[in-house]
Amino acid sequence: MAVTFSDLHTADGLKALEAHLAGKTYVSGDAISKDDVKVFAAVPSKPGAEFPNAARWYETVFATLASRFPGKAVGVNLPGAGSAPAAPAAEAAKDDDDDDLDLFGDETEDDKKAAEERAAAKASAKKKESGKSSVLMDVKPWDDETDMKKLEEAVRSVQMEGLTWGASKLVPVGYGIKKMTIMLTIVDDLVSVDSLIEDHLTMEPINEYVQSCDIVAFNKI
Repeated sequence: MAVTFSDLHTADGLKALEAHLAGKTYVSGDAISKDDVKVFAAVPSKPGAEFPNAARWYETVFATLASRFPGKAVGVNLPGAGSAPAAPAAEAAKDDDDDDLDLFGDETEDDKKAAEERAAAKASAKKKESGKSSVLMDVKPWDDETDMKKLEEAVRSVQMEGLTWGASKLVPVGYGIKKMTIMLTIVDDLVSVDSLIEDHLTMEPINEYVQSCDIVAFNKI
């Protein structure tokens, strides 16, 4: 049910507001609303000590509006409200059209952009904090005729974020065949060793040289 206040620039008007705010934080509801902004705009200054409820409510609304409108106010006069400077949100409280200014409505484009930037910063920080692992891998050729130099070049040609290739060496396995043992470091949240092998190292064109890959050691750094 709508509540009517009048002459809030007078003591009699403030008495009505004081009585209404007894036991309440806001004019209506449990959170600040346009009702508070409208009433706030009609109160020219903070009510005196004889109106403790109204004074407390005024400070609460003022703090909320001040955070939304950080610019320095120079004061304006409103006809019929006395000569005192109008409340900071006077022009934000239009009685005739709630759509003129929605202080607590949808996010603006700037708000959305700022939120996206914060989210990106958090994601970037999370990536930086991700754990790393050291992997020792055996890369096996098809036979003794496989060019091991080209095999190594093919393996190292795989590049992705979070993957760093390390030292390698050739190890004899018998019958003139050698395998390549290679170190690599991965960022756990960015690189899957299984995907690296299945989607890259054993797929064309690298599988021209690589017959299979085995994980010899996997250690968290």
